[in-house]
Amino acid sequence: MQLYSIETGNFKLDGGAMFGVVPKSIWQKTNPADANNMIDIAARCLLIEDGNRLILIDTGMGAKQSSKFFGYYYFWGDHSLDSSLKKHGFHRDDITDVFLTHLHFDHCGGCIQWNHDKTGYESAFKNAHFWSNESHWQWAVQPNKREKASFLKENILPIQESGQLKFTSLPTGDLLKNSDLGFDIFFANGHTEKQMIPLIKYKNKTIAFMADLLPTIGHIPIPYVMGYDTRPLLTLDEKDKFLNQAASENFYLFLQHDAYNEIITVQHAERGVRLNTIYTSQDIFQ
Repeated sequence: MQLYSIETGNFKLDGGAMFGVVPKSIWQKTNPADANNMIDIAARCLLIEDGNRLILIDTGMGAKQSSKFFGYYYFWGDHSLDSSLKKHGFHRDDITDVFLTHLHFDHCGGCIQWNHDKTGYESAFKNAHFWSNESHWQWAVQPNKREKASFLKENILPIQESGQLKFTSLPTGDLLKNSDLGFDIFFANGHTEKQMIPLIKYKNKTIAFMADLLPTIGHIPIPYVMGYDTRPLLTLDEKDKFLNQAASENFYLFLQHDAYNEIITVQHAERGVRLNTIYTSQDIFQ
């Protein structure tokens, strides 16, 4: 097995929304804001090469939305999904499986693209299965008013229409062992219904793809929860359980949204779980 960090494009989000009730005087120490109160955010995905399978975890926003839509997110830098795949010697047609942690637009928008004459949509990964779970899929296609702006039908419905959609099994608790993708999955419900956190065994390490359970290093303290989370008190419990296990078992936490820190470990400290060590993907994946 080999792992690759796939940068799909950096953008900005409101710092207050990203940190909820945490005061700016605290969160700006780890996530400094610009004059518009926007902080730097990554859309970092993970590619797993395992035998004949090439599994991409999440896809970023994609490029099919309007210029007005993208104008809200202040894109910066020169990363793209295709250039990042090419850097590692791959093309999107090589992907056999796309695993979607959840269906918010910044995680699944790249699954679907305009067709050749821009009269409709088509799969951006013609040879891949797209993996979600049935509970989250139903949550996304019949969205609540809070999340409706994040579940865009043009990102979601064409996946099913393509015939490429598959569902993982659902666990009796919060951990699915030995999923169809070859890794364990932690299910978290605080951010959205049945968000999936992959736990990948790699060279005697556990790599946890953190998605929106832990967006940046600034979110490590248990009460530091995003304003975007639908059930923040549930997120508190999930973070408490997961990060304490990560500290005890030395998980390597792959950060999807931290623009400057790719992989970290955490440790037990007097005030709870705190940052231990910061790594680059080259440190861990080479």
